[in-house]
Amino acid sequence: MDTFTVTDDVLQLVTFTLGSEEYAVDILKVQEINRMTVITMVPNSPPYVEGVINLRGKVIPVVNLRKKFGIMEKENDEDSRIMIVDIKGITMGMVVDSVSEVLRVPSNIVEPTPPMATDISTEFISGIAKLADRLIILLDIDKLIEGAGDLTVF
Repeated sequence: MDTFTVTDDVLQLVTFTLGSEEYAVDILKVQEINRMTVITMVPNSPPYVEGVINLRGKVIPVVNLRKKFGIMEKENDEDSRIMIVDIKGITMGMVVDSVSEVLRVPSNIVEPTPPMATDISTEFISGIAKLADRLIILLDIDKLIEGAGDLTVF
């Protein structure tokens, strides 16, 4: 839980969708949210790395979260977005199906991830927020690149 911004026991999150599931990341990790743009493929990159984009003169890697999490791929559409995030000092983009909202939730409604709760590896999940009408999977995006030096080559 310590990877999320907590203000008076309230988590501040940016929520997004991948398939039928809703996910969230700490709002302070998100620098901006952009519409899809041309992504330049990079030879010999990991399968989940879509390539790189030019963001105001800076070349940054873009990861497809569907591929990273082993979720069935789909074509990008008008709702698809690239979330520009900071992961341990590395600026990168994450392709998501859509960005939903900025949300403030009490930290006491977050429960640990039950084993085998999702198709994606639980190593990236820090908990599940139980809202009245839905569940939101909280991602620890710092763990997306832990032990993977494959994004630092860009």
